[in-house]
Amino acid sequence: MAEHVREVLGDPTTVLFTLLRVAVVYLVLLGYLRLSGKRVLGQMTPLDLLTLLLLSNVVQNAMIGPDNSLAGGLLGAGLLLALDGLLSQSPLRRSFLGHPTLLVHDGKPIPENLLREGVDLEELMAALREHGVGRLEDVLSAVLEVDGTISVVPRDHLLPKRLRKVRSSRNR
Repeated sequence: MAEHVREVLGDPTTVLFTLLRVAVVYLVLLGYLRLSGKRVLGQMTPLDLLTLLLLSNVVQNAMIGPDNSLAGGLLGAGLLLALDGLLSQSPLRRSFLGHPTLLVHDGKPIPENLLREGVDLEELMAALREHGVGRLEDVLSAVLEVDGTISVVPRDHLLPKRLRKVRSSRNR
């Protein structure tokens, strides 16, 4: 019986190293994504999707190592989900997510914030149009949120109007 369990689950040393490798790769990739900025987290372009797919393939061997078993794959997947759950509830969550960034204040773009976040004027104007605003002068504030979307508060925000749901302000 013990031999059968060992056969299914694998060598305990291999299992331990699989767990360690998955955790290290997860945390390093999380750091890389954080360094790449909030824009990566918004709506993906075909280039972003391709990068994500290739990235997952590149790190596969680094995570699982020599363990190509079903148990090793399930163990790695389980640990990834557990780490995601733990970090999303952790006080460290804010340090991984970052903070919203003001892009427009009182009708004027903030060039240093646009540059730092990699948002060009065309993309900003597209987000404004999605929120029903056609000119920068009509914007009280525009904020790049931590999820990569751009929130817009028009100057006339105090006037009562019907709200509409905007899925994403990042259509590239």
